[in-house]
Amino acid sequence: MDSQPQSPLAVGSHVFKSRLIFGSGGMRSIAALRIALANTQSELTTVAMRRYDPAASGRLFDVLREFNQQILPNTAGCYNATEAVITAELAREALETNLIKVEVINDDSTLLPDPIETLKATEVLTNKGFEVMAYISDDVVLARRIEQAGAKAVMPLGAPIGSGMGILNPFNIETIVNFANVPIILDAGLGSASDAALAMELGCDGVLAASAINRAEDPAIMAEAFRLGVIAGHLSRRAGRIPKSTRAIASTAISGKAQFEVSSNN
Repeated sequence: MDSQPQSPLAVGSHVFKSRLIFGSGGMRSIAALRIALANTQSELTTVAMRRYDPAASGRLFDVLREFNQQILPNTAGCYNATEAVITAELAREALETNLIKVEVINDDSTLLPDPIETLKATEVLTNKGFEVMAYISDDVVLARRIEQAGAKAVMPLGAPIGSGMGILNPFNIETIVNFANVPIILDAGLGSASDAALAMELGCDGVLAASAINRAEDPAIMAEAFRLGVIAGHLSRRAGRIPKSTRAIASTAISGKAQFEVSSNN
């Protein structure tokens, strides 16, 4: 086994020691953000460019620089491919990075990703030299199409954004992993560290956590829990679980055990 608790995560030309990506959206305060970053030990943090106000949120980037975070700008708040492409280009100019999380939602009620517009945006941005990490539903066919469009990572949801319902369809997530040739990063819907561990045990290469940490009763403790959950799940996947069985299997062999005779006089 490697001397490190988890092997690095490679996304395109970028390599990260941590497999936990932190989402800055919804954090209660700068002080809470600082503690959460320290406890997650993440190296990559998402920032929603369309919702970012430099005049009001300047300190956010100060804290991210303080913790040596690489910023992952995302296109949250976009409803079509055109908006996403423009937002990505603005992010590249402002932050000098080709890394972008493509997020195109269909409506404000479900906040579910729009598969058609996400695919369009991925194709355009890839052709423009971006390294795309695409947020999608847990659709096996779409995941393959997104990868074929040039995405450097595919980010299926576990459940709707902010719902905290965990991974509703583990079979789909595991199937996406089994067909993928790029990193699969579980994104959205998680509520606890056990959800993160399950994602890694299913074979995901990483986990993005935002609301699960930022809206927890104690974000600092939850940040630490997610860090450990990702590590535990990653190690568990590498270790290889025992096969599932419908029958009990004794942990100690029955053959050769001592035989005892019970006297009839007792």
